[in-house]
Amino acid sequence: MINQGRRALFRPQQDAPIRMPWTVVENDFLANCTRCNQCIDACEPKIIVKGSGGFPSIDFSHNECTFCQQCVQACPEPVFRSIDEQPWQLKAQINDGCLAQQRVECRSCGDSCEPQAIRFKLTVGMAALPQIDLDQCNGCGACVSVCPTTAITMISKQEKQ
Repeated sequence: MINQGRRALFRPQQDAPIRMPWTVVENDFLANCTRCNQCIDACEPKIIVKGSGGFPSIDFSHNECTFCQQCVQACPEPVFRSIDEQPWQLKAQINDGCLAQQRVECRSCGDSCEPQAIRFKLTVGMAALPQIDLDQCNGCGACVSVCPTTAITMISKQEKQ
């Protein structure tokens, strides 16, 4: 078993890695994942990558999660919850690097958002500003890779509160 406390002593504080949809809590995931890479090989959009310590994590920089469940089906270990549950608590967050906040019209994130969770608020003298409806956002990450300024990140809903 890997002692995460000891590992943390030798590296700078980083954001917690994003795991696949439907994964169990982090400690249980780390205790049961054998790093066999079967989830990585099965991922259709190729967003599951080898992360810290060889554990699989999600990288939205090139694609989105389609919730295809291939990672769940490929994994021989007990690291996933039931697919009848909500896949995860991820939500998109737009930071100050957004072009619209610099008065440049850009709607790339909204155009890529299938559940239409990103809407644009018109403001006089400004570019339309994106606003995320957190109830509609499914955390797929489609908005992340299309953002020309990498102003969108995916965070846990618990972190956002």
